[in-house]
Amino acid sequence: MITRDSAVALAASFAANGDGMAAKSQELILMLLRHSESPFSRDQYTPGHITATSVVLSPDRRFVLLVHHRRLERWLLPGGHVEREDESLEAAARREVAEETGAVLAATPALLAGMDVHGIPPKKKEPYHQHHDLIFAFRATGTVVRVSEESREVRWCEATDAEFSRFALPAPIVRAVRRALG
Repeated sequence: MITRDSAVALAASFAANGDGMAAKSQELILMLLRHSESPFSRDQYTPGHITATSVVLSPDRRFVLLVHHRRLERWLLPGGHVEREDESLEAAARREVAEETGAVLAATPALLAGMDVHGIPPKKKEPYHQHHDLIFAFRATGTVVRVSEESREVRWCEATDAEFSRFALPAPIVRAVRRALG
């Protein structure tokens, strides 16, 4: 089970290095972790909850794994909600990659490559809320992937600005990919 203290320590360790949007997201994430009763609960809508996302690089580091999210109808990185059984936020990100894409990740520790607080539109019983997203970078051991029911498509995208523009990736994702590539 993820502890508040371990999550605060992880979030506080992130270096935004001049990325104002990531620094603001880091501030909001730390506030949520320090002052919210249930920061990891997907049922906490005000102000939102912690989520875990992954930049998955191909073995040769030339490609990034993207999913076309069924509900949001856009290309994003694999990721999602924290579950009670997740031992860490990194473990939550790894689990989401496996569930959404089937990609196998190297056993090496992940890099915290970004932070992004963004809005999620209302749906059925869920009101508008915010995902306080920690973005981890992993390397895949191969390129075999599959589509889950959460996605319309899963695809390896070249890690170039032209490809990022083609897939209309949000700026925080592009910056996290750049940090992952080092």
